[in-house]
Amino acid sequence: MAGSGLVGIKRRIKSVTNTRKITNAMGLVATAKLRKTKQSLEFNNMFRDYFSKILNEVLDNNEVENVYINGNNINKKLYIVLTSDSGLCGSYNVNILNRAAEVISKDRENTAIMAIGEKGVSYFNRLNYEISAKFTNLPDIPTTKEAKTIGNAAVEMYTKGEIGEINVIYMEFRTQNSQEIVVEKLLPLKEKAYDFTNVKFGKYMKFEPDLELLINNIFPMYIREKMLSYLIHSKTSEQAIRMMAMDGATKNANELLDKLKLQYNRMRQGAITQEISEIVGGAEAQK
Repeated sequence: MAGSGLVGIKRRIKSVTNTRKITNAMGLVATAKLRKTKQSLEFNNMFRDYFSKILNEVLDNNEVENVYINGNNINKKLYIVLTSDSGLCGSYNVNILNRAAEVISKDRENTAIMAIGEKGVSYFNRLNYEISAKFTNLPDIPTTKEAKTIGNAAVEMYTKGEIGEINVIYMEFRTQNSQEIVVEKLLPLKEKAYDFTNVKFGKYMKFEPDLELLINNIFPMYIREKMLSYLIHSKTSEQAIRMMAMDGATKNANELLDKLKLQYNRMRQGAITQEISEIVGGAEAQK
């Protein structure tokens, strides 16, 4: 009886040991990827800050109505939801998708969804949401190529009058231990939290080409820059949460192994004691 119990515990120890190897390796990979995405995020944040200053200066001198700024009077909203392509990243996808469902359910009839990542596509398909576009298998470090493709698809829907508002739901990276889900309006800029308080420089500055044409040309760059920022923040948050999840899983595996080994040793000691007792009893019986 004890022998069969010992065999079962040995199998569990082997299984947990193999699982620990996997979680530990995945944690190391996530750590390496996080280091690279954080570097990319730092460069992107610097570019974003400089670009925002230029955009604010241009918009602060604009007095002409523009569809990107004032809107197109369409009620339908687009939500770009950024999730991961793979799992084993803790509550990353669950929290984003729950927040997305909470926001979208308020006006589902006037909502279109652009799903980024396999997890988001699967979720919205399962709940029979209308997916206007989907993008999967994005690289670990997103580039302007992916940002341009996604941004152009959203802007095309906006300029064609299919939607009147573009919103993005993503996980913003704050620190390695702190990430926050953000719902941000990308277009139109009217009533958006942008800094328009600068002094007007119109009488001191001359724009070439003219300001209206400049705005129409600068907005595709703005969309690409913002979309790239969303993608990099999402990937950085994903790797940070995956690293913490794998570290936690490895720690739990170590604790479980300690308990199993202790249980195994106790059962083995008990079996040995029982065998010794039987031998002694048999020897006494022969006297």
